[in-house]
This record gives sequence, C-alpha cells and structure tokens, in this order.
Amino acid sequence: MAVIMDGNALSKKVREDVRLEVEKTGLDAGLAVIIVGDNPASRVYVNAKKKDCEVCGIRSEEFALAADVGEKAILDLIDTLNNRTDINGILVQLPLPEGYDEEKIIQSVSPLKDVDAFNFANVGRIMKGDFNFLPCTPAGVMELIDHYEIDIKGKHCVVVGRSDIVGKPQAMLLLHRHGTVTICHSRTPDLGAITRQADILVAAVGKLNLITADMVKPGAVVIDVAMNQNAEGKLCGDVDFKAVEPVASYITPVPGGVGPMTRAVLMKNTLTAAKMAAGG
Repeated sequence: MAVIMDGNALSKKVREDVRLEVEKTGLDAGLAVIIVGDNPASRVYVNAKKKDCEVCGIRSEEFALAADVGEKAILDLIDTLNNRTDINGILVQLPLPEGYDEEKIIQSVSPLKDVDAFNFANVGRIMKGDFNFLPCTPAGVMELIDHYEIDIKGKHCVVVGRSDIVGKPQAMLLLHRHGTVTICHSRTPDLGAITRQADILVAAVGKLNLITADMVKPGAVVIDVAMNQNAEGKLCGDVDFKAVEPVASYITPVPGGVGPMTRAVLMKNTLTAAKMAAGG
C-alpha cells in the first residue's frame, strides 16, 4: 500500500514555521483579500484564509464587494492597496462574477504584492527559475514532495492538466528540479499510455476518477490536485484513490492532501512579501 502524503499535518508545520518567523522578526505582515459577490465556495475559502492569518500572526483585511460593484471600483481598490505600505500581499478571490475581465484585474496587482504569483512579471520569473513567489498549489505540491524526500532528478514527471494556475507552473517547477516533464491535456490521445510511464504523476484536470489503476505505473508517486464532488456530494479528486493506492508508492488524499498546502504556501508568500518590503 502507498504512503499517504498528509497535507494536513505538513500544512500545520508550515504555518507554525511562518508564525515563528513573524514572531522572531517582528514583521507586521498584512494580507488584503478581495471577494466580489456571494459565491459560497469563495466565502469558505476566504474564511479559511482569515483563520490561517490569525494562526500565523499575519494581519488580514477583507474587502467584500457587491457582485455589481463594477470593474472600475475593483481596479481603484487594488490601486489603493498597491500603494498602502501596511499591505504586503493582495489576493483577489477567484472566480469573479460573470462579466468581469479577470485577467485585467489580476494583472493590476503589483508584482511585489502578487502573493498568488499570477502577474505576468512573476510568471516570467518562474519560467527563468528566478522567482520571489510561486503559485500556491504547485508550490504546495513541491513542499509535499520534499517533505517525503522524493527525488525528482531524472524522473519522468507527467502533469495532466495545462492550466495557467497549476499545470503549466507545476511543469516548470519539476523541470527546474531536473525532472523530465510531459504535459498532457484534454486532447492528448491515449492518455493512459503516457501516464503509465510516469514516475511522478500530477493530476490537475477536475474530472472525477480520471486516473484509474491501470493508468498508473507500479511504484509511482501520485499527486492529486483536483477537487471534485461525487454523486453523494463527497469531495474527491481526479484519481480513483481506492483503486490506485495499492499500485502507487506515495499518494495524496482528497481532501487532506494538496488543498491544505495551497493555503499554507499563501502564508509563506505573504511573509516573503513583507520581508521584501522591509528590505530583507
């Protein structure tokens, strides 16, 4: 049976490390979170991030805007936050309500306060391997890999999913660590033929039970980034966990795997932004 990679336990350690560094340095780190509309899932995520900030000793300021507030009001708020010296990180909770230009809004966040690492300037730095921040989910995956002392060098790493938020940056991070990387997507023919070659398999599509046991190489490390719901409303990933667990050497559960790490890395990024602003 595979070793289950416990994101809940590791995320607690990461948050505690952040708390201790905030305490040691005396930094007054501040995170601004903008939420537009009343998406229930977004509200859950924002509340969880506020709790993480409390644990880490980071100030959290929430800006809850009506769904019809208009694009100019959001851009004006971001401009104000970009210029506030007491705000180190700015997070715009996605998705935004229909009708907003998400790309335009995200790109208006200063690269120095872009703790999601979505700004094109930060994306370019990730491509070069010379970055200040990493996107929270791919960075959380790397934290898990390192914690379990899994060697990436020379391994065939297959990333299923090509999103700008997860798939593409995940591939770059694995490549920077000397993995041989293949990216698959919805138009990849015979997906199983490629996933069966993976020493490290990252699933980030958002399709329930996409990865079945016959698609996994015996002994592979299987990391499930997705968050889906089955017919009973239970949270599940892209990987058929029960079937794949006996085949893999390491596997992340859903929930309790990558998800908690995403939030923990956000705290690390906010601390990094505060240290940069303080000249550290």
